[in-house]
Amino acid sequence: MKKVFFSIVMFALVITMAKAQDVPQNPNAPEIQFSKTTHDYGKIIQGADGNCEFKFKNTGKEPLILSNVVSSCGCTIPSWSRDPIMPGKEGSIKVKYDTNRIGIISKQITVMSNAKTDRVVLQIAGTIDPKPAEQMPEKAVAPGTTPVSH
Repeated sequence: MKKVFFSIVMFALVITMAKAQDVPQNPNAPEIQFSKTTHDYGKIIQGADGNCEFKFKNTGKEPLILSNVVSSCGCTIPSWSRDPIMPGKEGSIKVKYDTNRIGIISKQITVMSNAKTDRVVLQIAGTIDPKPAEQMPEKAVAPGTTPVSH
């Protein structure tokens, strides 16, 4: 009997908690719409320009506020405006990746805002190849001559 009573109480608790999480959504809330959510650097050489930009538009009816933008590691640094983006206006998130790291790029940038979709994940991808070894030019010496040192 105790097990049945306990099961009923637990079921009621779960139902109550599920109902408490149903928060009505604001129909006028801002909406964030990105022109692209992935940037592919392709194949680049070590030390190349690691900057890219993700442009977005507020297609909602209220100001859009980006509360935080975080990357999946310290080699990717996002920057964004802290000012509200008014309805119909555009904004951007600039990302700088440290291209001194050789290998495959696969990083995420999470955008948190007051939009209907409160979290959007952006991605950067590509491959960084090592710089070619620099060789000193050799001076051509004519056959049968001896190089002169000074």
